[in-house]
Amino acid sequence: MLKIAIIGAGRIGAVHAKTVAEHPDAQLILVSDPFGDNAADVAACYGARSTKDVAAVFAADDVDAVIIGSPTPTHVDHIVCAVQSGKAVLCEKPVDLSMKRVDECLAAIAGKEDSVMIGFNRRFDPTFAEIRARVAHGEIGPLEQLTIISRDPAAPPVAYLADSGGIFRDMTIHDFDTARYFLGEIVEVSATGQTLDPAFRGSGDFDAAVVTLTAASGAVATIINSRHCASGYDQRLEAFGPLGMLEAVNQLATSVRYSGRKQSSADGPYLDFFLQRYAEAYRLELGHFIESVTHGTAPSPSILDGRAALVLSDAATRSARTGERVAVGSPSPRVAVPVR
Repeated sequence: MLKIAIIGAGRIGAVHAKTVAEHPDAQLILVSDPFGDNAADVAACYGARSTKDVAAVFAADDVDAVIIGSPTPTHVDHIVCAVQSGKAVLCEKPVDLSMKRVDECLAAIAGKEDSVMIGFNRRFDPTFAEIRARVAHGEIGPLEQLTIISRDPAAPPVAYLADSGGIFRDMTIHDFDTARYFLGEIVEVSATGQTLDPAFRGSGDFDAAVVTLTAASGAVATIINSRHCASGYDQRLEAFGPLGMLEAVNQLATSVRYSGRKQSSADGPYLDFFLQRYAEAYRLELGHFIESVTHGTAPSPSILDGRAALVLSDAATRSARTGERVAVGSPSPRVAVPVR
């Protein structure tokens, strides 16, 4: 039984608390949040303790692992403190918005990187995972093109944008990890950002984007993002190769279709948002984390995967602002040839 504490009792912390409480091999011990009564409210739902003092999590002798769902600027400090106190970590993306801070984190936990997992939960979505397994099995031949479509039903509040790191670090970073999961090493990034929503003007951010990633294999991924989608939470994926194509379509609350005089094959709405669409992915993510801690194996996605996704986010931000294709590699991206 893995005894778990959660830092951050907001929306994502509540999701993790429910997932932990429902897992047969996990026990929620402690919930920490410095603001209001959030921690107490979440903890009370599952018979756990609560505290406003985050340091109490690291000092707790009855806590084996920590799930970090606190604001991004606190992630590095919480990761380092948790690892140095001998606890395993599952941290929400991103590790940080600054590559310098990520590298400082890696230096501080050197030799213990395998105790940290990053929450790119789309790797655990059953549909995406099945497609990846079938691609790896050779069903469509060598993967030539990957298309990822990810559109939110509505934009976040403008106040949120100031600390989000921009669309590529906040939203597309999930898709960057998915692309790496399918394609492996990415060597070049080209991005076009769009400012279509008047609310985003003057924010310094984009509310839509199209990104092209070129892999070392020669395969290409296209990522299409938008902060607003009239039809709902649009999450699709297509893998294409010389022997065929595998496609993940949007999931609906029901498979019932209506046909009548004015409509044919009319489906119900898409699942509302990520909390509904990726509910099973959160459960499977936690299961993988528990298994890796229990058996002492390296988790995936790792903190190095978190760093690699941020490299692509930084490169896409640079490309969208300059119009240049950006070659990426270790340790940092460099500008390649201008887009023609």
